Amino acid sequence: MVEKVENKSIDLKQINIDDRFWNHRINRIIEKVIPYQWDALNDNIPDVPPSHSVENFRIAAGLAEGEFKGMPFQDSDAAKWIEAASYSLSVQPNPELEKLMDELVDLIAKAQLDNGYLNTYFTVAKPDQKWKDFSHGHELYCAGHMIEAAVAYYQATGKDKLLHVVCRFADHIDEIIGPEPGKMKVYPGHPEVEMALVRLYEVTNEERYLKLAKFFVNQRGKDNDFFTNEKTFALGKDDRWFQLDYHQAHDTVRNQETAEGHSVRAMYLYCAMADLALETGDASLLENTKTLWDNVVNKRMYITGGLGSQGHGERFTLDYDLPNDVAYAETCASIGLVFWAHRMAKLEVDRKYADIMEKALYNGVYSGISLDGEKYFYVNPLEVFPKEASYRHDHVHVEPERVGWFGCACCPPNIARLTTSLGQYIYTQKDKDLFVHLYIGNDSTFIIDGKKVQLVQTTNYPFDGNITIDVNPEEEIACGVHVRIPSWCDMYTVKVDGEVYPIDENWNNGYVQINKTWQKGSKIELVLDMPVKKMRSHPKVRQNAGKIALQRGPVVYCLEEVDNGADLMNIVIPKQATVTEAFDPDLFGGMTTLTAEAKRIVDSSQSEDLYQSSDFDVEKVTIKAVPYSLWGNRKTGEMIVWVRES
Repeated sequence: MVEKVENKSIDLKQINIDDRFWNHRINRIIEKVIPYQWDALNDNIPDVPPSHSVENFRIAAGLAEGEFKGMPFQDSDAAKWIEAASYSLSVQPNPELEKLMDELVDLIAKAQLDNGYLNTYFTVAKPDQKWKDFSHGHELYCAGHMIEAAVAYYQATGKDKLLHVVCRFADHIDEIIGPEPGKMKVYPGHPEVEMALVRLYEVTNEERYLKLAKFFVNQRGKDNDFFTNEKTFALGKDDRWFQLDYHQAHDTVRNQETAEGHSVRAMYLYCAMADLALETGDASLLENTKTLWDNVVNKRMYITGGLGSQGHGERFTLDYDLPNDVAYAETCASIGLVFWAHRMAKLEVDRKYADIMEKALYNGVYSGISLDGEKYFYVNPLEVFPKEASYRHDHVHVEPERVGWFGCACCPPNIARLTTSLGQYIYTQKDKDLFVHLYIGNDSTFIIDGKKVQLVQTTNYPFDGNITIDVNPEEEIACGVHVRIPSWCDMYTVKVDGEVYPIDENWNNGYVQINKTWQKGSKIELVLDMPVKKMRSHPKVRQNAGKIALQRGPVVYCLEEVDNGADLMNIVIPKQATVTEAFDPDLFGGMTTLTAEAKRIVDSSQSEDLYQSSDFDVEKVTIKAVPYSLWGNRKTGEMIVWVRES
């Protein structure tokens, strides 16, 4: 055992984001996306797959007649909507939205059975199959999302009705599952309830919930007969991609060293492992989580923070197997990576965690939603050629353009709940030390030694690397403020109250520790040099051999057909080419673009031969690159991240 870590998250109500880059995105989610998703949950949007999520609760509550429709985990969409809407109330009070939420909570409470059980799929569609399908039934997964919704709803509104509902459900689960004699020795096929139970424990201080979370994590990979004997295991057939490793159940979690299986399931499991390491001080669990982290980010992650290189099974494959055109890289997986990175940043002071949290945020997550908030990508490949994507069977999961909704709609509400809770990822606090993980403009208040300390962060990030942090305690106080120097930044300066701060002697794993007695008007000035970098993959990533990707600060760029014409695979960037940055105020509401002189291979011979020995002609072109997260917002066309280099 190690000492329990007390590096804690920050209450959303302490954080007021005021940031040029993020204000638009947060306001769009609150003002447009949450209402849009409410309409989607109620099947009020024409020409998109119906959700039926709210209607399922009405049927389960006896308020309507009909059949259950949707996926077995359809309840989770409503739960994630409540969670996102709750976070939005912490940011921006809205009585009308709160009234809608109250009505939905009342409906959910009516759908709960007398013994505490709550799941519309098994209540309505398969009442005799409760707790008999752990591999794909998603009962515990839905329970987890409902618990997280209840905690967020309670913290935002102070209303505990949904909290009582989920406590009754958690008590029911604890009565039938656990290490005690007579209880079922099982675990969920899709992790989620584990980290939800930790959150419920944090709010209620009920030790049974923490104990149950520990049981689920430690039981995974043990006594698997209950799992493999289920009719739905491996989708009811001998599919090698849906075996125990698909569920991260091929071994106990403490013996796993590589990220396997369904990438979202893996992220949620790793989040729970980090939560338990944080709460209990379990040293072996912490070390194993760090081992898995290194495997994911150094061998199995796309440069965009995307995870899952194979569509079949939505899963990890092998080290360095990172194909671009058939990448799955589910939006939810990048969101899960943000969750995990934030937890790791609480466990250990090391910039590598916040670096990855930032990478996923600025790239892999927000490629999943259009600028207007009305269309979504479930899958986020790094190379798209629309004709092939629409024709080839191995591209069946790739959408050339965002769509309005999904039959399996886990990603849209996941984006909403992450965006509306963004404030809690900027900082963590450990006793008298504040850690600045993300550079986002905000006005926040912390309590240190019983005194209020205001931090005001002003920045134009990620357009430039100039950050100012005003530190204003209500009265003089000695404490530490730790600022992250991202690993992509080679040159930087830190000033405190106008004086250059000695970085080398105050360096701690990528954070500059600024320990002093702060007074009103104290100021930290951070300048991060943000040149364009030509990124290259590890030589074992064969799909990227001889190619580069352009990155500026945390933002990964791509080429689109709308700017560069068709046949993007024929563009070659000379090794000596200079890449120029320019801010375009008219593009995407204002965005930094990149340009460079490059070459395009052309066939001027007009030969009909498929193969020929003669060289092709080359013409000079000026290429334009835009942030990857914004591709597809203008028109459908080709897109590539990795470009050939000569």
